[in-house]
Amino acid sequence: MSFVVGLTGGIGSGKSTVADLFAERGAAIVDTDVIAHELTGPQGAAMPEIAAAFGPAILRADGGLDRSAMRQRVFSDPSAKKQLEAILHPMIRRESEVRCQAASLGGSGAGYAMLVVPLLVESKAYQDRVNRVLVVDCDEAVQVARVMARSALSADEVRAIMATQATRAERLSVANDVVLNSDGLEELTRQVDLLHRRYLELSLQGQTRGT
Repeated sequence: MSFVVGLTGGIGSGKSTVADLFAERGAAIVDTDVIAHELTGPQGAAMPEIAAAFGPAILRADGGLDRSAMRQRVFSDPSAKKQLEAILHPMIRRESEVRCQAASLGGSGAGYAMLVVPLLVESKAYQDRVNRVLVVDCDEAVQVARVMARSALSADEVRAIMATQATRAERLSVANDVVLNSDGLEELTRQVDLLHRRYLELSLQGQTRGT
């Protein structure tokens, strides 16, 4: 079993930036959002079952998932969200586990795997599969401003998304490690450097969760 760090954080916290910094230092990144996009893209493994469940209205011309149409369907019908998750989540978990194992067995040279899971705190299934939980943290006002800057969402819409996620306090309560992402790239890089060295040490020592 490879040494796996679970990386999480709220929307707009900077998870992708942090993951990229760890990747530059040699960590094997396994991103559940990337896997989800692969599964729901053209010829994606999840698409036959999704199409059978929701019909052609949620399909793009290329056969991939029309995310806008699916989002509208989920908002108007809460049971649709559960149905979609029942299809996707087991596939995402299986594929992420395969990729985490490959990080240790495939000769990639990575000292550890970093499993990026936006809703890790909400899912005990993922918490049980990682050796440590790393939370990317920042002020909630910063989260809102970042998401507004990169999307067409209003502040109220961003806060509505945040309300569906674990709270900042809930994320911090399960964290073994925290990266503060409010003070610019230089400070962020310093924190990542320290944690990367720590994870390499723990991986070599075969440490388990919380040590």
